[in-house]
This record gives sequence, structure tokens and C-alpha cells, in this order.
Amino acid sequence: MSKQHSPGFLKIVQDARANIAECSVAELKDKLASDPKAVLIDVREESEFAAGHVPNAVHLSKGILERDIETRYPDSNTEIYLLCGGGYRSALAADSLRKMGYLHVTSVDGGWKAWTDAGYPTV
Repeated sequence: MSKQHSPGFLKIVQDARANIAECSVAELKDKLASDPKAVLIDVREESEFAAGHVPNAVHLSKGILERDIETRYPDSNTEIYLLCGGGYRSALAADSLRKMGYLHVTSVDGGWKAWTDAGYPTV
């Protein structure tokens, strides 16, 4: 059974989604194959990332993303894709990066669950 999120959490995710770009895991897979400059950041917790992740994903958990993003990717034009477990935390993270001035940020709808359900490669 999937986790049931609280109404307050779902509201802030819904608000964030109104302001961000999202893509499917199929679109992400195609983008990563065709554009070596595209950056995939996994915003899940360290233990989630360690248990499995998308090949070549960079780990910056939601808890430190805003603190460390400008050091890792100082160019606000960097094309960044954000992935979490189901697409909720990545939507919030995308909205935060948008507010910080990043111009090309996309949240991956369905996240890790959709990626693995599609049978795409994992590490």
C-alpha cells in the first residue's frame, strides 16, 4: 500500500506544481541519453539513494539542496532534473530552485517509483 500524504503536504506540493516544469520518467531517460550536460539530482534521503538510484544521478538530499546547489552548480542556466521517491519532494525542490533563480529545473513526475516500475536501469 502506498503512503498516504497529509492534506497540508499535498497542498504545498500542488502549489509548487503550479509554478514548475515536470516530465515523465520516459522523457527523463531520453534526455539523459541525448544530452550529457543535463544534470539529474536525486533529492531523496541518503539511505534511499544508497539502496538504489538512477545511473549517474548526483545525490543532494532535499535537506541540503538549497544550501549546496550554488556551490555544485553555480550557473543558473544549468539544465537540472530533480528526482525523489514519488515526485512530491522533487516538486518542492524544483520550486525552491526556481525561487533561487535557476531557470531550467524540471521535477520528474512519479520519481524513483515510476523509474523502477518502468524497468529502467538502476545502480
